[in-house]
Parts: sequence; structure tokens; C-alpha cells
Amino acid sequence: MRQLIAGVVRGARDGAAALADANGLIGACPQERATRVRNGGGASAAWPNEAIDLLLQRLGRTRADIGRYVVADGDDLSSAGVDAERIGHDVAHAATAYLTSPFASSIVVVCDHDSPSVSVWTGEAASLSQVSWPWPGGGFADALSRIAAAVTSHATVADQRLEALARLQPDARDPAFEALVSRNSEGILVDRSLDDRIAERLAGDRDPGSRQRTCLAAGLQARIGDLLLEFLGEVQRQTGATRLCLGGSLFYRSKINTMVKQSGLFDDVFIPVDPGNRGLAVGAALRALGRGQSRMSPFAGPSYGPEETKGILDNCKLNYSWVSEEGAVSAAVEALRAGRLVGWFDGPMEWGPRALGARCILANPTAPYVLENLNRFLKQREPWRGYALSGLQESVSAHFDGPAAAPFMECDYRPRQPERWSDALPSPGASVRLQTVGHDGLPQFRRLLEVFGESTGLPFLVNTSFNGFHEPIVCSPRDAVRVFYGSGLDLLVINQFLVRK
Repeated sequence: MRQLIAGVVRGARDGAAALADANGLIGACPQERATRVRNGGGASAAWPNEAIDLLLQRLGRTRADIGRYVVADGDDLSSAGVDAERIGHDVAHAATAYLTSPFASSIVVVCDHDSPSVSVWTGEAASLSQVSWPWPGGGFADALSRIAAAVTSHATVADQRLEALARLQPDARDPAFEALVSRNSEGILVDRSLDDRIAERLAGDRDPGSRQRTCLAAGLQARIGDLLLEFLGEVQRQTGATRLCLGGSLFYRSKINTMVKQSGLFDDVFIPVDPGNRGLAVGAALRALGRGQSRMSPFAGPSYGPEETKGILDNCKLNYSWVSEEGAVSAAVEALRAGRLVGWFDGPMEWGPRALGARCILANPTAPYVLENLNRFLKQREPWRGYALSGLQESVSAHFDGPAAAPFMECDYRPRQPERWSDALPSPGASVRLQTVGHDGLPQFRRLLEVFGESTGLPFLVNTSFNGFHEPIVCSPRDAVRVFYGSGLDLLVINQFLVRK
């Protein structure tokens, strides 16, 4: 039996584990999915034991099968309790971006909060080499976070809130404020007066989704994107690269990704399933493996077979039905057409932060009150918050303007006929994050979109992560059952099992 390599990210917030053998990555899981505590937790927050053990259990392996532990960053490894190697934070980001891409060679750019805030790499076959590119000053990610905190007046998840606000008025620009953010040879410069100027502009504004707040969010986020494109243009001219891989937390931002993909600076751009810190576990494992990696599936998390699922449902003393795969799709389509919310659980879990067809809550984008149902009754969010869509790859260009593909829901799109999507859009001119679903994803999720499209004329569904309020995405069927009965979901589909209230 092949010896395993464990890639590890420590810490309560970003803990994660990945396992690889000689053939490549065979499993990945954030710590929070195993502990069911948002942002990690568990008996050993500093070391993701629960995530490691869950992956081993699903693979039928034990700790004795792990020959190497490789930790992404972290100077003090004494708490690990095992012999562990260390890989630098920036190296692990570059490895995640390049070694999970389909490219045989590319340039790699990492933009993150951790030092160095910006780094440039070349990838060739299985090797990564850093390009000398001095960057002593502030980075793009730090500047965006500072802007987000000032605009949203929110202590946590400010970056995500800024992005959600910016989607409401995606074309808004404000040259006076954007001039306060610039770039020189040292890095990104944010004028010291920016926070005060924003506070002045928003004085007395108690509406977290106000128009002036959304316009500030859109303009300043786009300014960061403009400066990034200037920098990437310099990288392209100096290296002559035609393919680009991006890593680091900046590339959680779908507007930024969209600007890069549509810039035309590179022939092809790849953003990994998880470009942030939890994705470092995958980069650490693959870097240690020392071989090239073809484009990887986003579905590397734990999976659960029908017998195990049946046992869980029986143990919970639930009434359920077992149907054919086509029957499960038909039941979901019927519920969705009636405006009901569907919990969708299929195959191995996604190892990134987005619901991509394995652990999803789905809704009909043309159903009345869909946003109210999701925001008020399910996710308990503000009424101005929008949700992502998933749609058939071949149908996207007929309905939306945007990049050619976004298989990991990593880009924003503009509806060509906004009035057709008025129930799913929080404002008439809003953009939407969208997943393009091709033939390389989960077959049953693609079939669901096909049948829904045949039935309604629109092969698209509102798709948000399958989780309860302040919980991580569900991992096991037991997690799914608990969230189903503790929320406003109407139908639960677990592979071929149907559970109704």
C-alpha cells in the first residue's frame, strides 16, 4: 500500500489537511468541516487532527500510513507530536495555484496578507522557481481589507461584505476617492486620509446597503483591480508568459478574478478551488510529492455510500424514500419549480469554500420571494445580499456577459436581460457570481441543471452553501439531516435518498 503525504495548515481559523500518494491528491478537508465548528475549533485547534482522521477513515487508512507531514508555514512545530517538515507560506500558495492547474508551464502570482504580500514564480513541469521581484511595501490584499473595513464598518468578514455591496452597482466609480489609492515601486499606497474621508462621506448613513456605500465599495474595489492589472502587465512583459496562475486570499474576490480574466493580458488564467490559506494544505502535499499534477477535481472531500447513508437515516428514525438517479433529479426539479428550497448532497464534498454541486442549497432563480426566503428565513442576512448561480457551461454566454468559464464559481457575470432575473437579483443592475458547469463536474448535478432547463427554459439555479446559520458547509449525511430539520429547507436529496418534512 502506498505511503501517504499529509499537507497541513495549522490554526483554529484556517486549519486544513490534505493527503496525497504517488498518484497525486487523494483527499482534502478543512478542519471546520470535521469539527462542525466554524473556523476550526476542535480538541486540537493548533493541529487539524480531526480533519486528518476523517480523511484517513474515509480512505480506510490509519496514521501509520502517513510517511511525511508537511506544514504550510509555522516556525514552531513542537505541538505537532510528529516529525514534520515546513514549507513557506508563499511557496505553498504558489504550489496550490500551479500544481492544481492544467498547465505544463505558467507564471504564478501570489497576492496575500502574509509576507511577502506579493511574489512571482515560474512553474515548469513539477518545479517552481521564484522570480526576483522586490516588493517591500503594502500589498493588494491588505489595501483591499483596509478599504473594506472603512466602507462596511464591520469588524469581521469585511472583505466579503465589500464584494457583496460592490455587486449591487458594479459600474460605479469615484475618481476622487480612487485617487487616494495608488502604486509605486515600493507597493500599494493608501492615503492616510482615506478612512476619515470615507467616514465623512458616510456620516449619518445607517443603511449598510445604501447606494452611496455600494458606489464606494464598487469604485474602490475596481481601483485595486486596475492597479493589479498594471502590475500583471509588467509581469507579462518581463516574462513573456501566456498562462497565469493566481494564488493568495486576494483571489477569493470574484470581481478581481473577472477583471484579470477579461483583461486579455494572458491567453489563459487559472485560479484554484481554494486560493486562500486552507488551500495551502493541498499545495504543501503536492509540493512534497514532487511531481506535476493535472487539473484537479474540486471534489476531494469525504464521500458516503448508500448503505452508510441508509444507516444514518434509519438511526435518525426518519421517513425517506429511495429512488433512481433520474427520480431524484425529477423530485428536485418539481420542488424547485414550485418555489421550494432544496438541500442537495451528492458525492464527495468540495474542498474549497464554494458549493459546486456536492453540498448545496438550491432555489429557482425565477421564483417569487427567492431572495427573501434565502436572506430572511434561511441565511439570516440583510435584504440587499445576493446569491450565486450555477448554470450549464454551454448556456451561459446566451444569458450572461463574463469570462468563458468559471468552474469554481470564481468570477462575476452580468445578465444580458436583467428583467428575467429580477427575482434573484438584489438590484436591477447587479452582477452575480456564477459557476459554469461543464461535463467534468458531478454528473447528477449537471443532469439536474439539464432537466430544470428543459422544464423552464433556463438551465440555471440559485446555489448557496449547504450550512446552517454560523455553521460550516455540511460534510456527512448526518450533518445534512440536522441542518435540514433546523432550517427552512423543504426537500433533502442525499444522492438517491429523498427526505421530506
